[in-house]
Amino acid sequence: MAATVGSGNAPVSGTQALTSADRSYEGSTFQYSMVLEHLIGEKRPIKDLNPTVMGGLPNPMKTDDQKMIEQGMESCAFKAVLACVGGFVLGGAFGVFTAGIDTNVGFDPKDPMRTPTAREVLKDMGQRGMSYAKNFAVIGAMFSCTECIIESHRGKSDWKNAVYSGCVTGGAIGFRAGAKAGVLGCGGFAAFSAAIEYYLR
Repeated sequence: MAATVGSGNAPVSGTQALTSADRSYEGSTFQYSMVLEHLIGEKRPIKDLNPTVMGGLPNPMKTDDQKMIEQGMESCAFKAVLACVGGFVLGGAFGVFTAGIDTNVGFDPKDPMRTPTAREVLKDMGQRGMSYAKNFAVIGAMFSCTECIIESHRGKSDWKNAVYSGCVTGGAIGFRAGAKAGVLGCGGFAAFSAAIEYYLR
């Protein structure tokens, strides 16, 4: 009887041992999957990749001269001067180019049959280039200055600043020829500015 009971208890103890081993294996697998979720899964925390935190070189403190230079470069006056110079150069180049492809450059309207000299052609090209340069410089300075003022007033940097500035610039230039020309200039410059902003953005 004792042997029978002992032999009957042996399979039961073996089954219990296997069950406890499976549970420990499942528990270790579950813990391992949780660790993977926190390391490379969806529960992974997002860290701020700050160079100073990661051991990189800290950003040096800016001096008063550097701050003053940055403030000057971000001012509306500096932007207007820069746009004025850029418009002058671009307008001059455009004027010389248009004069170079114009077949009537250098011709005297009083004597159209006379062939102009090279000096007369260069003089006419220079005059046209200077005229275009002045116009482009005024337009660039007005547009840049008004855009900077509008951006500072609104506190936003978006496409609307360029549209408003284009309307003001075109209206101011067009109003010299009348109210209708001013309205057309406002709408034309605003549409052109919107198209440029849409293309750039």
